[in-house]
Amino acid sequence: MSPFTGSAPRTDDWRHLRYAVDDGVATVTLARPDKLNALTFGAYADLRDLLAELSRERSVRALVLAGEGRGFCSGGDVDEIIGATLAMDTAQLLDFNRMTGQVVRALRECPFPVIAAVHGVAAGAGAVLALAADFRVADPSARFAFLFTRVGLSGGDMGAAYLLPRVVGLGHATRLLMLGEPVRAPEAERIGLISELTDEGRVDEAAQALARRLAEGPALAYAQTKALLTAELDMPLAAAVEMDAATQALLMNGEDYAEFHAAFTEKRAPKWQGR
Repeated sequence: MSPFTGSAPRTDDWRHLRYAVDDGVATVTLARPDKLNALTFGAYADLRDLLAELSRERSVRALVLAGEGRGFCSGGDVDEIIGATLAMDTAQLLDFNRMTGQVVRALRECPFPVIAAVHGVAAGAGAVLALAADFRVADPSARFAFLFTRVGLSGGDMGAAYLLPRVVGLGHATRLLMLGEPVRAPEAERIGLISELTDEGRVDEAAQALARRLAEGPALAYAQTKALLTAELDMPLAAAVEMDAATQALLMNGEDYAEFHAAFTEKRAPKWQGR
């Protein structure tokens, strides 16, 4: 993501989500608890635009995506989105579906780790948002459901058919996307959908702790690791090792690499600069 911007100012007021940042850790909260944080057109657009702004600013070193109230996110709002799409023509529907995909791309391509803090339901688009994060921290109440076929649509929505097999394998992904059945926390952990299973009620604390650990680490090394994990999913081995070599050569010329050596020599903890 280029750091160069045009004339548009930084956005300070996000109407469809709650946003805060503390010492390099950003927290984005889906805040419609009465609707189980169901997504609206505006919520999708705000997520897309906020991630783009944060990626350009380079001030955020980790991001936590959370949901307020009883669950993480119940997916697209049935009245505000599904009802509205029935009145749209093909061009409008294509614009909408491209926008939802842009949110997933932004989560995968932003230069900082994203942690989804999942409690309660993560359904439909909510499940895909969690899937697109780099880490999924969840408590025992979490349940994931990819519900797209249950509303008569393809299970391959918002990149789910690309991402899910790469996280849990083709067999599990086929079952989850075809049948749309909920996967509760113990099974989600067993098949690799959850990165960390917390004690009940501790998911926000655990997600923030992980975000703080990442924010205090070598930010440029994390950013490049994330970029390589995404870019190399579809590369042959020869191209992947060449990209690894080029990336390491760049990082070996960076300040953090030299700082590690100095810290090791002086028997102290490194002071990472993200450069």
